[in-house]
Amino acid sequence: MVKMLRCIVVLTALVVSAHGLDNGLALTPPMGWMSWERFRCNIDCKNQPNDCIGEKLFMDMADRMVEDGFKDAGYEYVNIDDCWDLKERDSAGKLQADPDRFPSGIKKLADYVHSRGLKLGIYNDFGTKTCGGYPGSLGHLEVDAKTFAEWGVDMLKMDGCYADVKTMPQGYSNMTKALNATGRPILFSCSWPDYERASKIQPDYKLIAKNCNIWRNYIDIQDSWDSVLKIIDYYAQEQDTLAAVSAPGSFNDPDMLIIGDFSLSVEQAKAQMAMWSILAAPMLMSNDLRTISPEFREILLNKEVIKINQDPSGKMGKRVMQTQSHMEVWTRELSSNALAAVIFSRSQSAPAIFETTLENLKFPTTSKGYSVFDVTDNKPLGNYALNETLSFIVNPSGAVMFKATPIA
Repeated sequence: MVKMLRCIVVLTALVVSAHGLDNGLALTPPMGWMSWERFRCNIDCKNQPNDCIGEKLFMDMADRMVEDGFKDAGYEYVNIDDCWDLKERDSAGKLQADPDRFPSGIKKLADYVHSRGLKLGIYNDFGTKTCGGYPGSLGHLEVDAKTFAEWGVDMLKMDGCYADVKTMPQGYSNMTKALNATGRPILFSCSWPDYERASKIQPDYKLIAKNCNIWRNYIDIQDSWDSVLKIIDYYAQEQDTLAAVSAPGSFNDPDMLIIGDFSLSVEQAKAQMAMWSILAAPMLMSNDLRTISPEFREILLNKEVIKINQDPSGKMGKRVMQTQSHMEVWTRELSSNALAAVIFSRSQSAPAIFETTLENLKFPTTSKGYSVFDVTDNKPLGNYALNETLSFIVNPSGAVMFKATPIA
């Protein structure tokens, strides 16, 4: 939920860096784990020691990422979201972790995560307070950037609660400059376009892409299929605008993967994974990796789907077809002249046969056709000419993903 404090904000007069964000990060969509959707602002470590926002939770997730194959598949960030700190800064004006829930401190937690071959992310807010009511960074951008760098933080998610939305373009750009000044590469996740959208302000995506590695631009995902569909609808509606700025180093973020939580079926989980891959979206899981079911773990570890998500072109896919039978087709250009497609069903009735040709999907003409590979089930389908019929069975609320590579 977007919360804003209507107040007059005085910003320090800082000039935006001529080069914008200068960290060389997120050349492909970042992958990892984030606490928010699954664990929210649970600070009750007395009664729920395994599920509260504390160092144990993040150490546990780092362990599971390494030992259960997630790290090897490409997931590398372990991200702390809201509610990690005290309600007041220290005498030097610095943020401080809650000593009961993070007794070793953030620096020690970062050291542990790094020792596992992973990276640590953290959360703050551009406004006077975070969405959970903890200290915001307004008036403290430089000191907070320096603090995070000193702690060894590798990623920063900056939210936008309790702030004047009209000041966000300059304010977030100032944080970009502050992060650059630390000398530490810190992946920067921005929320400013989401707050502008909610305030009926058209985001300047060129400026956003110049200052942020990834950015949220729509509502928070909830643990429901309906929430996933709303996000997909928004990306379809805005696809031309969003695709224009998707590139190595700068990606649209439709929010977390909720695969393995409470609401999605296996078919819906496959569909979210496929759609986030075709959108070149960050793959940031929010689930409990300690208890996740094997079938959901397998979906998250599908290396062929991940390869498409991580394609070095950085291009975002678009919806190219809708049918009266509630089917959609999304396609994405990949490197080496290959293409990927997702056939996505919104039906709630029964499995359906979907037939098409690569020509109908507007794949480029080639002299020898394409080699087609079923990415969802990890199996080759054979060689196809542009006008040759492809046939798929798509389950309700499910998806089939395939890759087509020109035959040399």
